[in-house]
Amino acid sequence: MIELIVAGAVGVYGHIKSRNFVGRKLRYTSLVEKPLLGVWAGVGTTVLLAPVVAVAPFIGAGAAIAIGAGVGTGVALGVKDTKEPPKLLDD
Repeated sequence: MIELIVAGAVGVYGHIKSRNFVGRKLRYTSLVEKPLLGVWAGVGTTVLLAPVVAVAPFIGAGAAIAIGAGVGTGVALGVKDTKEPPKLLDD
């Protein structure tokens, strides 16, 4: 039960932070034009966190997958948000 709560909370946090980061910092780069950027970000996060969660006794592999899914969806939705031009104050 604790694993589900921790994985869900960190997955939502990773989603929000990665979506904001991609929307703010990567808006004008060519990196956001890649169609599978969200998938690669999610897979990379899961692979990087797998050894970390393997050592923790109360967090399992499901937590790494949930965090990777949260980051991947956040990046994918952040890329979608960058398709619209920034709004000016007068608009």
